[in-house]
Amino acid sequence: MQKKIVKLKELRLLFVEDEEDLLEIISDTLTKLDANFVTAKNGQEALDLLEETSVDIVITDINMPVMNGLDLIENLNKLHPKIQVIVMSAHTETEYINKANSLGVKDYLIKPFDFIKFIELVAAMD
Repeated sequence: MQKKIVKLKELRLLFVEDEEDLLEIISDTLTKLDANFVTAKNGQEALDLLEETSVDIVITDINMPVMNGLDLIENLNKLHPKIQVIVMSAHTETEYINKANSLGVKDYLIKPFDFIKFIELVAAMD
């Protein structure tokens, strides 16, 4: 696990989540792991942030105000095609998973958020 945490620290992450409590838990844990990350509360805020900074991986919720995660992924594919995406959502409906897959999403985390699985996914990404 230590090697995977080292890999996590080498990457710049963007978490896009509108639930304040979950975003706070994620931020606290990533800070304790000394990870390099930024956060946004919706897809539009994430796109605005990406005009100022670069990231390696975007971890996004699906249902959010202003711009949802699927619309964010479509924009990322056009504007930042090298950024890898992980979808993090409570939605397990096939239509969401299929849409995310059709947009090139490699991994899908089901809430509640599992940090061990997340670290393993990130460490396996190239």
